[in-house]
Amino acid sequence: MAVTSWLEILRSAEKTALLQDGKRMVHYLFPDGKEMAEEYDEKTSELLVRKWRVKNALGALGQWQLEVGEPMPSGAGSLGSELIKESNANVCLFVQGLVGIGRRHLTLRAGSIMCSPHSHSAHLTIQRPIFMRKDTKTSFQWRIRNLPYPKDVYSVSVAQKERCVIVRTTNKKYYKKFSIPDLDRHQLPLEDSALSFAHANCTLIISYQKPKEVMAAESELQKELKKVKTAHSSDGDCKTQ
Repeated sequence: MAVTSWLEILRSAEKTALLQDGKRMVHYLFPDGKEMAEEYDEKTSELLVRKWRVKNALGALGQWQLEVGEPMPSGAGSLGSELIKESNANVCLFVQGLVGIGRRHLTLRAGSIMCSPHSHSAHLTIQRPIFMRKDTKTSFQWRIRNLPYPKDVYSVSVAQKERCVIVRTTNKKYYKKFSIPDLDRHQLPLEDSALSFAHANCTLIISYQKPKEVMAAESELQKELKKVKTAHSSDGDCKTQ
């Protein structure tokens, strides 16, 4: 019933669609004023981006909050609190008096330090972990970059009472917990058996197998979106359902 309820909410939302650069972009406006924007690969219907925007107490629109997709580069704007609390702020340390140090790679907390030689100094840059969600057809998937530790250091588990996933390391260098909004919207339980993870190239990849109810709902949504009149980037304004 919960899946049908969420589908009904999506069906009742005012939707506009645009096809541009191989992506189908869909904007939802809900009766309560909330907005959701999604981007899909035109050929595969794979979800690339999902973000939300709500009005504040004064009725003004807030900032878009990313749920799925690549976060903005650190130089392109302020980082969200979720990224900031994962590790110390992105800092550069300038050490005087180092001569002939050579190129070395060190680790500090959950980031990494690159040491570049200069004639009388070394410039050290700490790279913070970057958290992002990028789903597949059958799994919710998150990637945490700049985690250099071997796989056996990580523990990934479900916290049933908090309805979230917890990531921690045995060396106590990294800790994070995050929810799965899709399961909350469908009012479905979190299952340890659906959770798995891998580690390669300093990136921790966490996968959660989508429940059959979610996959059925996503399939139905794609059918609904095909009914929405879609403008092309050369057509001007988007069409509204």
